[in-house]
Amino acid sequence: MQSEALRLDGNAAAGQLREIFARDVTGAVATCAGCGASHAIGALVAYGQTMGVILRCPECEKTMLRLVRTPGWLRLDATGMSLLAIAAGAGS
Repeated sequence: MQSEALRLDGNAAAGQLREIFARDVTGAVATCAGCGASHAIGALVAYGQTMGVILRCPECEKTMLRLVRTPGWLRLDATGMSLLAIAAGAGS
């Protein structure tokens, strides 16, 4: 099969993305891109709350996730995580 026949736009992933983003992920395990430690999202150290939140690694204090609320947008930066593992079927 040609690779072009398998190529779709991001809308094709809508159902799978909804499985992740429409649930409580505090029990999901995040791996720090800085030190490699793994902790549940709920065990990360949280700062902020008004405009958003910053979650830091409890081991090395590297920022793992930033969530900012701006007019009309939620902005998520997870570049401080090398992996986010969510149990299948959890929280849905």
